[in-house]
This record gives sequence, C-alpha cells and structure tokens, in this order.
Amino acid sequence: MAQVPQTFFDALAVRTWCGLALTALGRAREEIDAINVYPVADGDTGTNLYLTVESAAAAVEAVFAGHEAGSGRPKRPSLAEAVGAMAHGALIGARGNSGTILAQLLRGMAQVLAATDDTPHTDGPGLRLALRRAADSARQAVARPVEGTVLTVASAAADAAGAAEGDCGAVARAAYDGARTALAATPRQLAVLERAGVVDAGGRGLVAVLGALVETFTGEAPREVPTSLSGLHARVEAAEAPVEGAECGARGEAQVCTEGAAAPEEGGPAFEVIYLLEADDDAVDRLRQRLDALGDSLVVVGGDGLWNVHVHVDDAGAAVEAGVEAGRPYRIRITHFGAGDVHTARGERPPAERTQRAVVAVVPGEGLAGLYADAGATTVLARPGEPPASGELLHAVRRAHAREVVLLPNDADLRHTAAAAAEQARAEGIRVALIPTRSAVQGIAALAVHEPERRFDEDVVAMTSAAGATRYAEVTVALEQSWTTAGICQAGDVLGLIDGDVAVIGADVTATARTVLDRMLAAGGELVTIVLGDEAPQSVADRLEARVREAYLAVDTVVYRGGRQGSLVLIGVE
Repeated sequence: MAQVPQTFFDALAVRTWCGLALTALGRAREEIDAINVYPVADGDTGTNLYLTVESAAAAVEAVFAGHEAGSGRPKRPSLAEAVGAMAHGALIGARGNSGTILAQLLRGMAQVLAATDDTPHTDGPGLRLALRRAADSARQAVARPVEGTVLTVASAAADAAGAAEGDCGAVARAAYDGARTALAATPRQLAVLERAGVVDAGGRGLVAVLGALVETFTGEAPREVPTSLSGLHARVEAAEAPVEGAECGARGEAQVCTEGAAAPEEGGPAFEVIYLLEADDDAVDRLRQRLDALGDSLVVVGGDGLWNVHVHVDDAGAAVEAGVEAGRPYRIRITHFGAGDVHTARGERPPAERTQRAVVAVVPGEGLAGLYADAGATTVLARPGEPPASGELLHAVRRAHAREVVLLPNDADLRHTAAAAAEQARAEGIRVALIPTRSAVQGIAALAVHEPERRFDEDVVAMTSAAGATRYAEVTVALEQSWTTAGICQAGDVLGLIDGDVAVIGADVTATARTVLDRMLAAGGELVTIVLGDEAPQSVADRLEARVREAYLAVDTVVYRGGRQGSLVLIGVE
C-alpha cells in the first residue's frame, strides 16, 4: 500500500518519517550488520541504528499519545514538540558509534525545525537548513572525524540538498541522491572498506533513513542501495566529481588537515563504553579531552545538560570515572569486544569469527559494570525503576559475538524478560543458557567460577551451582509506609532484605546491615561479598569487615564499590 505523501514538514511528517525509517532499517539491519567493518568489525551497526530510531519513534508516539489523550490540548503536537521528542528519544536510546552520530544528526535537524515554533510546519528551504545543521553538528561531535564514513555521507546529503530548489519532496530527493553517490565513493576513501569489498555501514544506514524521508514527502520508496563494490562499480566510475574528503591547507606556517584523521592501524581498545551524562558544557569539554586521551572512536552528542557519551577504551573503569567527575552518568553500557574482533588488525578485515563463549550480565551500578566488564562480561546497566527490555538484552547477546552465551539477569523480576531475549537469540542460532541469578552478588559468584575452556554444559552447571550457593541481601531505605514480612515500615526506615524478603526494619544503616549479616552467617558461610552504593559511607563496609573478623574467624570478606546501584548495600554470603 502506497504511503500518502506529506506536503510540508509538520508533526505528522515527523511521525511518518520515524515509522518509515524504522521499517527501512528493520529490512536492512542484517545487511548493514554484515558489512560493518569500521571502526570495529563487530557486525552490529544495523542493529544499533535500528534501536536508536526505535527509541526516537517511541518518543514521538508518546508525545502524540499525550496530545490525543489530554483534554484542552490540541489533538496534534507542534512541529517543535515532535522533532524535540524525536531528538530526545534518539539521544537517550543511541547505540554504538553510528547510532550516537545519528542521534546528533537528528538533534541538529531539530534545532532548526524547532525554531519554527510559531508556525505549524516548514517547507523546502527549512528542510535544507535542517540537513545542513545536522551534518555540521554531527561532525563537530566526533573527536577525530574520518572521511569515508557516515559523516561524509551526511555532508554530501546536506550539500546536495542545499543546491536543490522546490518543496520538501524535492529537497529530500536531492539529499538522498547526494548521500547515495557519496556512499558509493566511501571505499575509495577508506582502504578497509575497499579491501572488504563493501561500502560504509553507517553511511548505508543513513541512506536508508533519508530514503524514508523521500517516501514521507513523495509517497514512493527509492530504489534499493547496493552494498558491495561489484554493485557500486558503475556508480563510482560515473561520479563526475570526488566527494568531499580530507583536505590539507596552510594555516599560518603550519600544514594542517582540515577534515578527517587517519583510520586506526593495528590493535585497538578492548571495551566500548556508552553512557548518558547530566553535566554542564564546561565539564563536557574537559571530559572530551580526557576521554580522547584514553581511547578512540569518541563521540559526545547532546546538549542542554544531557549528553550521550561513546568511546572505545582499554580501561572501562577510567572512562566511567571520567563521567562521574564531569557530572552524573547513568544507563552505562560496557561491552567487551571479542579478542578476535579487536586485537588483531582492527578494521582491516570483514567481521571476525565469533568467539566460542561469552557472559552477558545485567548489573545495577556503574562500579559493578566495570567489575563485570573487567572479568570479560558484556554488561547491561539497570537503573532503579528502569529495568532493561528484552530487546536490550538481546542486543547485548548479539554484541557479545559468541556462539555460546551465559545470561545472568541478576534480578528475579527480569527472569521472564531474560527468557524472552534468550529464546530470540536461540532462534538466531546462538546457544544461550539462562542462569536465574536474583542479585548481582550471585552473578559475581557465578562469574568467579566461569571457565570458557571447559564444555558449555559443565560451565553452566558450575556457574549455576555457585550462584545457588550464594545467599543474597540488600539494605535500602523505605520510600513510603508499607506492610512487610517484618512488620510495618515508615518512609525513611532502613530495610534489610534477605533473599528478597524484608527481614529487618531499623533506623541506622550500619546497625541494620550488621543484623542482616549476622542472620545470614548464622547458617554458615566462607566468603562475604559487600557492595557499597554511592550513598553508603565507607564506614559501613569497614564495620562489617571488622564484625566478620571478630565473630567469624574462618570467613573472608571482599568489598566493592557499586556506584548508583539503587540499594545502599548489597551482601552476598557463599
């Protein structure tokens, strides 16, 4: 069924575009994943772009739903509201290098289109300006821009749109054609693409998004885009002029490159770190400098106090700590690249063979995310009140890039969500074992005995046994009056939960934690694991350690800092 074209760029056009872009990326996801060889050959660019647009589309739908349900409000949001929701949704849901850049492209467009708040729509000239701002802002967000990537494709689209005359349909078509031509030329700009025989994956995704924009205004979907060099050869040869590339020119007495930086050569960081950050502009400027020194593929997008940070580093903990110093990082995702994907001639070949086995774990705090990542796990951060969806867990399983995956939900409430993700991953040919861990301390115990060299079943049994032998507890603060298994608690009371049930109601964090610890050790134990949240003073751990030394001579203690984990203290007893 043909799409009804939109005459102007208004809120309905934004909604239509997001839906069509999501559909287009859904069709092209596997194809784009397959040609992903730069900056890391980890085969997930299509998935990252899809998830980014999915978040943008959901935000737009939410603002439409709010207007349709609200009384006394217009039944349709303004253009400024719709593009603002699109940009915000993409920002908070951006995944990977390309997804983060796409989020900034959409934010750049929104900055122009939202300025038309006094009018219900914009026309061709307005769309031209929006595409120009998008390309420029995306390039500024990347610490070391490289030509032959999505940045080049975006710039070419903006250049072509700027030379177009007519309505939104004509401008969108020009942008699409310019992007398509630039995409065909990307192998000439990046040797890694030419050797692999493919075009840039991020650029291919942007062409799909721009194709959806054309369909929004014309009602017709553009022709398919070839991704191999054999399919593009004729277009590359027919190009009348080279696409904008790295240019060097004199400034003063120095010869400097005004565009681009050399692609990474050999080796490369082991971790991808992504987080949202609440911080002011000055702090973000300092953060950029620090992260640029720590690793590569640095992209920082956003503004107005909210940012999305993406970087590849060897020291994931240092990248997170830099965010803590700059402001308040959250939704932290740390992915450990498989050794075969990164440590050998990164970006110099097609996607690497999958590793044999990986662990994917949901963790409640930044500190634990770093701890798990250092142990080789792919992590998904769960903020209090914002549990990950099955799609996010499935994405993490795919990012682990392994034939066999052990999934640790670390929360009883996530068991069904994790089961759904595992089932979908199995349908994609990945062997997944779900260990029903109910707490991050059980996950730590399981990860401690993980041995990827032994048979999968044996490894899963050992990890399951270690998790099951670990009793878990947490100390938190009651938010409201409530009935509990230990009696009635009031807002502000300190609660001690053992194996998920409230066992102690107290007024002091240390005293409550000590009572919980004593009750757990009454049944025996050899090792106590204590994880302190950001709001718990170090003295709590010090006193608990002293209690164990004094009263339980044969028991060892280990303490970790968990970050913003929701609970004041997590306790595990093995």
